[in-house]
Amino acid sequence: MTITMDPGAAALLEALHRAGHKAYLVGGCVRDSLAGRIPHDWDICTSALPRQVLDLFGEKQCIPTGLQHGTVTVKHQGGLYEVTTFRVEGGYSDGRHPDHVDFVADVREDLARRDFTINAMAYNREEGLIDPFGGREDLLVRHRVRAVGDPVRRFEEDGLRILRLCRFGAKEELELDPATARAAMAECRRLACVSAERIWQELYKLLAAPHPARWMLPEIVGQILPWLDCAGQPARYEASLRVVDALQPDPLTRLAALLAPAGPEAAGQALARLKCSGAQTKEVKTLVQESGLAHDVASPRRAVRHLLARLEPDTIRRLLALRQAQTGQAGFAAMTRALDVLLAEKACCRVSQLAVNGRDLMDLGVLPGPAVGKLLAAALDQVLNENIPNERAALLGWLKENKTI
Repeated sequence: MTITMDPGAAALLEALHRAGHKAYLVGGCVRDSLAGRIPHDWDICTSALPRQVLDLFGEKQCIPTGLQHGTVTVKHQGGLYEVTTFRVEGGYSDGRHPDHVDFVADVREDLARRDFTINAMAYNREEGLIDPFGGREDLLVRHRVRAVGDPVRRFEEDGLRILRLCRFGAKEELELDPATARAAMAECRRLACVSAERIWQELYKLLAAPHPARWMLPEIVGQILPWLDCAGQPARYEASLRVVDALQPDPLTRLAALLAPAGPEAAGQALARLKCSGAQTKEVKTLVQESGLAHDVASPRRAVRHLLARLEPDTIRRLLALRQAQTGQAGFAAMTRALDVLLAEKACCRVSQLAVNGRDLMDLGVLPGPAVGKLLAAALDQVLNENIPNERAALLGWLKENKTI
């Protein structure tokens, strides 16, 4: 077999070979190439020691990303390439990181330490595919995610691999090898050793898969999101998963779909545990809160104008997609169409967009203070309900008649 390489990766491999070192593409770029996708990252493993990599490519072109673990990031033709020395890992006292690494000369020893067979393949043009654990067959023939060697040991080494198992299954749409899945569920308590940031990164990628529900095993998801009560309320969890799969692969909307049945308070606690960014937390909280409110689907244009008065358009799109998936009501699709029309019209939905302002009210004799804001809000409500147009003359006429409200 032949892999079409990224030119920069090919140049680095050639340079390492000319210098007398073994070197291969490794991991995700090999997997993605076999699956017919263009990789985003091209990682290289080599027999060259980190110091030799620095000397070969020049320290100005290198970033010492993780010298203690053998990794140097090489800058080449505008790209960044991780070059890592073949290594084996010893001891995982914290259930997440190796206590030490030892550099080795054989790529097969390096591949043996990796998590799943589909990630334990290496390639170069001279030798072709190096696949000692059957990753190609697992990916393209058996269609499964399987641990390298003893799955229990793999998960004892790094608890995050339990969530990565689900993520790779969903991303590649592969079955989970039964022995590997059983080990993951038996060892899922090890996720407690993993940082919240890394769990959120993996969960985000899982929720970005085309249809992730069948890989979101309740035993595993329940460990990282206990508020879902997957075991205690399995029917509710299954219903949430159906909503997740009905949505487009937007992780934030899908996370809101999972958390909505637990309620806003539990959703807030879950988001705090996951350590989502401030913007992500705000968005998911809003979606959860708004999904529990009534929406006037019978009057889509008016309903959307009221939403635009307090929410951003992207949030409204997510909310309407969520409500459509939760309820199946066609009215939410009509509201999405109304949103597009209103945005194209640049329709007035906020006080700042009114054709009148506070100065106009004071010219009508309204004293400065709370009354001004109250009147402008009342005028906006008339516009949102489409009782009067957002035109200066019409608004001034209404305000003259109602300036004492």
